[in-house]
Amino acid sequence: MSPDRITLKGLRARGRHGVLAAERELGQEFVVDATLFLDTAPAAAGDDLTMTVHYGELAEALAKVVEGEPVRLIETLAQRLAEVCLAHEAVCRVEVSVHKPAAPIPVPFDDVVVTIERSRA
Repeated sequence: MSPDRITLKGLRARGRHGVLAAERELGQEFVVDATLFLDTAPAAAGDDLTMTVHYGELAEALAKVVEGEPVRLIETLAQRLAEVCLAHEAVCRVEVSVHKPAAPIPVPFDDVVVTIERSRA
């Protein structure tokens, strides 16, 4: 049986991540998508929020990471976000995408996205 999913899409937060000094000084908006894989049956059976992931609290925790300590690579940011998701005991696997739509690229583009998948060890 494959796990259920809780997905948070389009979380926006301002961060100062990037290789260039200007990115770290001025900051920019990042967009995060996170899909958590877990068994939601225990929560549903008892209508019990403590048996699942509170997605409102998750959104706040992920935004704090984006708004927090700057990193050079969005790969590093994605890893930190995945670790927050996996801190929830019920989560067995997570897929995190970090979008950087205002990346300093000198040609027209729509978005830059790094997507990682991590599992509980």
